[in-house]
Amino acid sequence: MESHKENSDLDILIEGGTLLTMSDSMDVIYDPIIGIKDGRIELVTVKDIQRTSSYRAKEVLDASGSVIMPGLINTHTHLPMVCFRGLADDLPLMEWLNNHIFPAEARFVNRDMVYAGSMLAIAEMILSGTTTFCDAYFYESSVAGAAVDSRMRAVVSQGFIDRPNHNDPSKISDIAERFINKWQGKSPLITPSLACHSPYACAPETLIRIKDVARKAGMPYNIHVSETKEEVAIIKERFGKRPVQYLRDLNLLDDLTLAVHCNWLDEDEMEILRAFDVKVSHNPESNMKLAAGCAPVPDMIKKGITVGLGTDGCASNNDMDMFREMDTAAKVHKVIRLDPTVMDAKTVLRMATIGGAKVLGLGDKIGSIEPGKLADIIIIDMKKPHLVPLYNYYSQLVYAASGSDVTTSIIGGNIVMHERKLLHVDLPSIIHEVRKIAQAIGDNYTISGG
Repeated sequence: MESHKENSDLDILIEGGTLLTMSDSMDVIYDPIIGIKDGRIELVTVKDIQRTSSYRAKEVLDASGSVIMPGLINTHTHLPMVCFRGLADDLPLMEWLNNHIFPAEARFVNRDMVYAGSMLAIAEMILSGTTTFCDAYFYESSVAGAAVDSRMRAVVSQGFIDRPNHNDPSKISDIAERFINKWQGKSPLITPSLACHSPYACAPETLIRIKDVARKAGMPYNIHVSETKEEVAIIKERFGKRPVQYLRDLNLLDDLTLAVHCNWLDEDEMEILRAFDVKVSHNPESNMKLAAGCAPVPDMIKKGITVGLGTDGCASNNDMDMFREMDTAAKVHKVIRLDPTVMDAKTVLRMATIGGAKVLGLGDKIGSIEPGKLADIIIIDMKKPHLVPLYNYYSQLVYAASGSDVTTSIIGGNIVMHERKLLHVDLPSIIHEVRKIAQAIGDNYTISGG
């Protein structure tokens, strides 16, 4: 794929290839032209030699032999945990969390580690076609700073959890408000948000206080829900009800609540999520690796619940390639249901694009390629051996493509990766920094099993 520069009215013109718009009508446009100006999609039409010659742009991208589509949207991440990638694998979730991850975080997480880990994770995402992510962690301003520095779109969620020497319950509302105020409106790339770890790791007071701040600001609120059978049993023992029922009774559920995982929902809980228009992030690879379970996504979709895809953090996945996540999401439900027709490729690709945008409250801005929307676009080289022959674009992208097939990524009309080269991230320096952090972790990692 080559580009050349001209003087003109548009900032970027993409021509050639095949466009998957991922709009409501799921239009497919062969040999399209897409014009970008001031960060937004200005025009989408079919290429015509006479008409196309009248369009002039500062940058022209030739997408011949490629697929053009909206950038992928990762609806649940813990970016800094890339520094723990491979640290404590092959363990049950509660043992993994309580005996390994929580102690490691208490010892090694600081602002510098969060920034460096976030920059590496962002580089990995951009290189594999993700243009927006939703993160939840601590020192979240460092995650936001990394997103701004790398020109990445992000929903950044300051995380809260109740454990010794962590959050002072009397101050958490102030912390949450300061975070929202710091980032709200500061950058067009950043949407501030708040996150509580889970119903079992946060006291009712914490859950309510943080949701109240998010609701007052009109910002998203996300929380891990029913990730394991053990979590369901804990909540039932403590409060006499299942997790979603418990969250409903605390008045935490609305259209800006994002429930992550949701592996062990019953019928009543799915109806509650539907009634309150709660969004869901499905993280199949992490759930499989931790043997946590598998969310009843086909049932949720049938009920009209909006579901997006997420990778979770690299400590439990261990990569951030949304193409791999799509492939897994499509296949795991087929084998569980013994039905090859569920979670078809088109459904899964929608979950990773416009579905993810709706999950994050950004469906009017990103997730499809239509005039007026923000220009978050990726170009995928379909001339690779593993992508030939080509009969169905959706199937080929979900079942055969990988993140390494993405050649160009555009976020907000800004080219952030072209011909597999990152343009706003000094990748060798970031890798060097993360390796130094990993060396310190490895030298001091004395947790059982480390």
